[in-house]
Amino acid sequence: MSTPSMRPDAGETYRKYLSAVLLHSHASARACELGATDLYALNILQLTGAMTPGELAARTGLTTGPTTRLIDRLEQAGYVRRVPDSVDRRKVAVEPVGEPAELDRVMAPARQKIGKILGSYTPEQLDVLFDYFARAAEAYQEAAEQLRDQ
Repeated sequence: MSTPSMRPDAGETYRKYLSAVLLHSHASARACELGATDLYALNILQLTGAMTPGELAARTGLTTGPTTRLIDRLEQAGYVRRVPDSVDRRKVAVEPVGEPAELDRVMAPARQKIGKILGSYTPEQLDVLFDYFARAAEAYQEAAEQLRDQ
């Protein structure tokens, strides 16, 4: 194990990690013939379930016009559908109904490599990693909301 003075710069290492994740996300979307934002929106919908177009706009950082076009593209491709609200028929929700057929194939190599990396950690180390992922995701979400509200 390295001593604190021998560690690489944490900020630089983390930025390299985030850059690699974003690069892979963009390449995966392109391989599935989607835009990066389209794939991101699908991921959001699959993680959270149905939401209004306004909520999807807030989560993707898009304005209403681009969000409508995004939903149109995803609906035309068969990945989402618009469903009327059960209480207020004037409102609609967007819900996922599928995912790109190629996505599993495209993601498999990275998933396998990450699986091997995770397999090299002890259960205690994994607990720390997953605690970090959960807490960092919440921190980034809150920071994004603060930026959006400025």
